Amino acid sequence: MTTVDAEEFFDFQPCSSEGLPDPIGLLENLATSVIEILLGVRDVQQIARFVTEPTYDMLAGRALTARRARAAQRDRSVPGFTICSVRACHAADGVVEGAVVVRTAVRSRAVAIRLEGLDDHWRATAIAVL
Repeated sequence: MTTVDAEEFFDFQPCSSEGLPDPIGLLENLATSVIEILLGVRDVQQIARFVTEPTYDMLAGRALTARRARAAQRDRSVPGFTICSVRACHAADGVVEGAVVVRTAVRSRAVAIRLEGLDDHWRATAIAVL
């Protein structure tokens, strides 16, 4: 077995949407967690099992920046936020693209999340906060 064959064999294996749970709850929980990570009040390791490695690395970098900014502030209170809406679109079999609108007292933001069915679980392969 070559190195390439071994990596493909042991890497995440795509699966169909048929055996996977409804993604709406995961989209809502991931969006909440991502906002808390960017506010610097949640550790990115808490969502490691729900995201792929490149997504985790991106969030870890953003979390480090957020924690540094939070440490420099005098007021370290955490603004409250609410989830306004969650939308999911099944782009293909085993792929869901979702948008979650999050509202704070000051502004609203959208969290875009791409979920893919990998090893019989939904995993976020891309996350963007707009």
